Amino acid sequence: MADISKPEAVILTEIMLTVFRVNGRLLEKGDQLVEPLNLTSARWQVLGAVALAGKPLSAPQIAEAMGMTRQGAQKQLNVLEQFGFFERSSNPRHQRSPLYDLTELGNRTYARAMALEAAWANGLADGLRTQDLKQALNTLNTIYGRLDSPVPKKGSRS
Repeated sequence: MADISKPEAVILTEIMLTVFRVNGRLLEKGDQLVEPLNLTSARWQVLGAVALAGKPLSAPQIAEAMGMTRQGAQKQLNVLEQFGFFERSSNPRHQRSPLYDLTELGNRTYARAMALEAAWANGLADGLRTQDLKQALNTLNTIYGRLDSPVPKKGSRS
């Protein structure tokens, strides 16, 4: 294992590993939560991107908003469009990148998913202190912002 000299870097590495584990469990549990709505966590994310934007978005815009690949977003959009959750329209800014908007069914389904999520989140939040949650959110957002810096090249030393 590489030598990490800063104690903060050791803790940060543990946080990163925990975030990977939490992400996996969130996706697994999210799939279970929204399965009755004919959704998966990935489909739910795509619905949420457009619902939160409040306007039609292209696949690249959805991907960027949700931290997905463009191909991953497009795959989910294709399925969701077949199920009647989205409708496609032309994009005046990019002819080959259509815009996707929620249909009435898509809006209703997203609202139902969020109602399920609210009940789930309320249960998960039991016993957690608001101050601790805010600090965790702040720390994760700070780390996220720092991820814009370049990754060291293979074999280089910092």
